[in-house]
Amino acid sequence: MSSSDRSGQEGVSGDLVSRVASSILNEPRTERLGEAALPDRHRIEEMVELVRHLVFPGFFGPRGVAKDELPAHVETLLSRIRAHAYEQIRSVLRYVEDIGPDQADNPLCARCDAESRRIADAFLERLPELRDALALDVQSAYDGDPAAAHTDETIICYPGVDAVFAYRTAHILHELGAPLLPRIICEQAHMRTGIDIHPAAKIGRSFFIDHGAGVVIGQTAIIGDNVKLYQGVTLGAKSFPKDERGRVIRGQKRHPTIGDRVTIYAGAVILGGDTIIGDDCVITGGVFITDSIPPKHIVRQKKPELVMRTNREASGA
Repeated sequence: MSSSDRSGQEGVSGDLVSRVASSILNEPRTERLGEAALPDRHRIEEMVELVRHLVFPGFFGPRGVAKDELPAHVETLLSRIRAHAYEQIRSVLRYVEDIGPDQADNPLCARCDAESRRIADAFLERLPELRDALALDVQSAYDGDPAAAHTDETIICYPGVDAVFAYRTAHILHELGAPLLPRIICEQAHMRTGIDIHPAAKIGRSFFIDHGAGVVIGQTAIIGDNVKLYQGVTLGAKSFPKDERGRVIRGQKRHPTIGDRVTIYAGAVILGGDTIIGDDCVITGGVFITDSIPPKHIVRQKKPELVMRTNREASGA
């Protein structure tokens, strides 16, 4: 052992080791020791990157794939995506069923394996649909941002395109019945981009998030076609209804519905499951909305009074 290794262990008392180990063993909410069925976040990231290679070939993954090599390239990617998807769906299904690593003979194992194959195969079948939807999102990003020189720029650079790619990938898995995995995919995108989209939200075609940081789209939000959001927009819940025991009631619509061709500018907050923003509305920046807005309306706050003072006046000099 090197001197640096020894110095790194100095001062670690047996009492501290015992107390930390006891705290782990005594708090089951924050440990899953011996659980082989937990999903692997790194393998999920690898799967999502392989999907990205297939959705945006040439931009990500191998460069210089010739057209006559494309079928073989696609076949390889599809095989790798399926293997990753099957492995991780199998893990989350076994996790949900609480099947431990020592329960190989559990009759639920075969059921989980069959369901994993079904979801993985169905996911692959929907990848052409995913590519079509993202092509429209990319065009919407280019059309909606005069700073973009080309659609290529939106694919390579834009966090909004990245977040929507992750959402649409996760949403397909959610629709197919994969638990937990879609949420992991969206939260990994959230960490990369600062954009928080729940995989169960329903988002139409040609969707664009400009700038992106701080956007929140809740679980039961519904968004129509050709919608554009700017940074800091929240599509959230007004409150969480509770049962007689004070527990949050789940499964109810808590987030707003946004119609077609709606633009929502920076910092707007729209809350409530019964709040509907009609088609062709413009929601200006910084507004707080908890009531429905009829179609073809512009919503803005009253212009605030601006107070200007010189630096000398502001300092009291």
